[in-house]
Amino acid sequence: MMTQYEIVVGLETHIQLNTETKIFCSCKADSWGAEPNTNICPVCSGLPGVLPVLNAEAVQKAALLAAAMHAEINPVSYFDRKNYFYPDLPKGYQITQFDEPIGKGGYLDVHMPDGSARRVHIHKLHLEEDAGKTKIEAGKRLVDFNRCGVPLVEMVTEPELHSGEEAAQYLTELRQLLRWIGVSEADMERGHLRCDANVSIREAGSTVLNTKTEIKNMNSIDSIRQAITLEAQRQIAAVEAGGRVESYTLDWDADTGTLRKMRSKETEADYRYFREPDLLPVKLSEEEINRIKSSLPELPYARKMRFIAEYQLSAYDADILTSERSLSDYFEETVGLSSTSPKTVSNWMMNDLLRLMNDLGKSASELHLRPAELAEIINLVESGKISPATGKALLKKVEESGRKPAEIVAAEGLGLIGDEDALRSQIAAVLSESPSEVANFKAGKESLLGWFVGQVMRRTGGKADPKRTRELLLEMLRK
Repeated sequence: MMTQYEIVVGLETHIQLNTETKIFCSCKADSWGAEPNTNICPVCSGLPGVLPVLNAEAVQKAALLAAAMHAEINPVSYFDRKNYFYPDLPKGYQITQFDEPIGKGGYLDVHMPDGSARRVHIHKLHLEEDAGKTKIEAGKRLVDFNRCGVPLVEMVTEPELHSGEEAAQYLTELRQLLRWIGVSEADMERGHLRCDANVSIREAGSTVLNTKTEIKNMNSIDSIRQAITLEAQRQIAAVEAGGRVESYTLDWDADTGTLRKMRSKETEADYRYFREPDLLPVKLSEEEINRIKSSLPELPYARKMRFIAEYQLSAYDADILTSERSLSDYFEETVGLSSTSPKTVSNWMMNDLLRLMNDLGKSASELHLRPAELAEIINLVESGKISPATGKALLKKVEESGRKPAEIVAAEGLGLIGDEDALRSQIAAVLSESPSEVANFKAGKESLLGWFVGQVMRRTGGKADPKRTRELLLEMLRK
C-alpha cells in the first residue's frame, strides 16, 4: 500500500518598501530600467570608511506592515551583520535584523477558493538591505549593484501551508495587503515582492518536520505554485524509491519549468551573525507605536464583508471591488454621491468602469473620471434624462475631455426626447416604413418588439427613452 504524504511549506518573502531612497544612503530606492551600476554610492557599494544612516521612512513602513500582520511591534530592535561572500554583496556582509527584529509573531488569514480560511502564522518580520544582481552574459558573470541597499522587509511564515495552491493564495492576499496599506508596489516582475519556499514532506498524520529544500528565483505566483508542486512530487518519488531528501537550495527555471540544484543549504551558524556596530538600536515609543496602529485603514477582507452586509452586494462583486484599495474607495465615494442603489453603482463599475480602466491601463485613482462624474452620469440615466447607451459613451467622453457630463450632454444634444408627441411621431415613421414587420407582430410574433425599439433608437440617434418607447410601441401596434 502506498504511503500517504503531507506537503509542508514555509515561505520567506522579501518585500521592497516603496521609500524614496535606500535604507542606509540617499540613492534612489527604485532603479528599475536604469543602466547597471548607475544608482550607487560609496555607502551602498561597500567602500571602506563609510557609515550607514538609517532611513526613518523604512522603519515606519515596516512597523505599519507589522501592525497589519497583527504582529508585535518591537519597541527596541537591532541591526546585525549577516556574513557571506557572494559576488553581488560588495561589503561581504548584509545588514539585517536577526534575534531582535522590528516585528515578532503575527498572522495572515488566507481565504481559499473553496470558502475555507487558513490562518498562516508569521515567525518574524525584519528589516534588511537588498543585495545586487548577477547574470551570465557571453560566458561571463556580470554584477549590477543598483539594488544594493534597497530597503526590504523579510517575513518568514511558520510551516503551515500544505500545497503549491495554498502558497499561491497566501501570496495573492499578501500582495493585496501590501498595496492596500501603501508600503510596497508588490510587483513581482520588478522584484518588489520575492519569495523563497522551503518544502518538505512527511507521512500523513505525523507532526515531525523532515529535511527541507529551499526553492529560489520564482518571480510569479504561477511559478511558485508550479515549483512547489514539482518539488513535492520529486521528494515523494525519491522516498518511495528508497532514497532520502537532502538539504540543498534549488533554482527555478521558469522558461523550462524545471528545478536544478544550486548549492548546499546554509545554516544560521554559517552566517556568523553579530550586532551591527555602525547603527544604534531602533527605538519606537509607545505613543509612536499606537499612532502607527491607529493609522491602519480598514483591511481588505473586513471591507469585503462590510460591502456584502451594508450594500447587499454579492460576494463576487464585493471581492472585485475590494481587490484594490483605490477601486474600493472609488465605489464608496460614488455610492455616497449617487441617488440610486449601491447595486446599481456596482453594476456600472463592474461592467463599464473596469472595462474603461482596462482599455486605458489605468487604476481607479489615475482616472480623470472621478466618482462625482460617475455618480452624475448614473443619476442622469436613472432620472431618464439620457439613455443607458449615452451614459456608457459619456464615461469615455468625460475621461478624455475632462468636462462635466451635463456640459457634454447639453453641448452635443445627447438628452432624451422629452416631448411625447415628438416621440410618437418618430415611432409612427418607423411603423410606416416597416409594414411587413408590423403585420408579423400583429400575427403573434411579439419578439419583434425589441427590433422596433432598436429602429426607433437608431432613428433618434439614441435619444429616445427605451422604456417609454417600448410602452408607446405596444400601444400603437395594438391599435
